[in-house]
Amino acid sequence: MDESKSVVPVGKIENRILLIKGEKVIIDADLAEFYGVPTKRLNEQVKRNKDRFPHDFMFQLSPDEKAEVVANCDHLENLKYSRALPYAFTEHGAIMAAGVLNTSRAIEVSVFIVRAFVKVRQMVAGHKDLQRKIAQIERRLTDRDEQIIELVNLIKQLLNPEPPPKKRRIGY
Repeated sequence: MDESKSVVPVGKIENRILLIKGEKVIIDADLAEFYGVPTKRLNEQVKRNKDRFPHDFMFQLSPDEKAEVVANCDHLENLKYSRALPYAFTEHGAIMAAGVLNTSRAIEVSVFIVRAFVKVRQMVAGHKDLQRKIAQIERRLTDRDEQIIELVNLIKQLLNPEPPPKKRRIGY
């Protein structure tokens, strides 16, 4: 299927992928929206099929993590009023959720979710290369900074020479 005609654009999915506990995840409310089901139904199906969702596929947010997600993601503001702690689905968990929902839309959208995770992974890899290059430049600049500081100190000494020691007068 052409991405421009997709049910959910990959770009929209990419914007909903968050980094929590060092994992790239999608919150249950977003995943349910993409799959076209209520969040409650998604979570019911997940609970019924708990053995299909090990900890590396899905985990529940802590109250502090929930508060941080609500504070940082305007579209998840409604979670603030929910007593239930949301679930976070990794790439594999999102695919598994499509399987347990077993709707045509969920199956169709799961392909775009996988593409979005892959794209985010590629972007992160690009950032790591950039970070490595910046670190190399910083190391070079640090070495040169020390040399420049030495030069500046030498120039200051030349511009402001220490006054010669006073000659001691002989006699009266």
